[in-house]
Amino acid sequence: MEYFLQNLGKIVESKDIQGASGGAVEWARRVRELRNEDGYQILSHKDRANLKPNQYLMETSKRLPSFARNISKETRARVLERNGFTCQMCGLAAGDHDPFNASRTVRLTMGHIIDKSKGGSDTAENLRAVCTNCNEGLQNTSLPKPDRIHLLSQIRRATIDDQKAVLDWLAEKFNLEISAKD
Repeated sequence: MEYFLQNLGKIVESKDIQGASGGAVEWARRVRELRNEDGYQILSHKDRANLKPNQYLMETSKRLPSFARNISKETRARVLERNGFTCQMCGLAAGDHDPFNASRTVRLTMGHIIDKSKGGSDTAENLRAVCTNCNEGLQNTSLPKPDRIHLLSQIRRATIDDQKAVLDWLAEKFNLEISAKD
């Protein structure tokens, strides 16, 4: 935050932000927290066409109040419930153990289906639950969700053991009394 305030109104590079953070690996997460949770207007190439990837701009130190941020708490809650509190990219649920860091659990964020830089909106129809790991890796390059026919064809082509694993996972996810043990 201090670095952004010292460079208010100036375009800064991600490598400089990381350097100012003491080389922290989690610097990008902190920038998102400042923007999404604390309401600071830190812009990136997703917000401004004149910014390149890895460039950021804090125009003002004025924070947006929580009710004025783009995605309302009601919309977030609706999307999370609709998506079963599960990442729509990797399938991890909120609270599951983070596979990349054993000391923390999975945290879900809102991800755009059609990115804002490509004309997407902040409506529930254009949002999906995405874990922070998947969200960090997306950067406008996410693959489309498989359609039902493709997904079912992949399951049909899988081994019996893998098909049973899918069935067990679905039964657990939807709290059903089905078992594919034998």
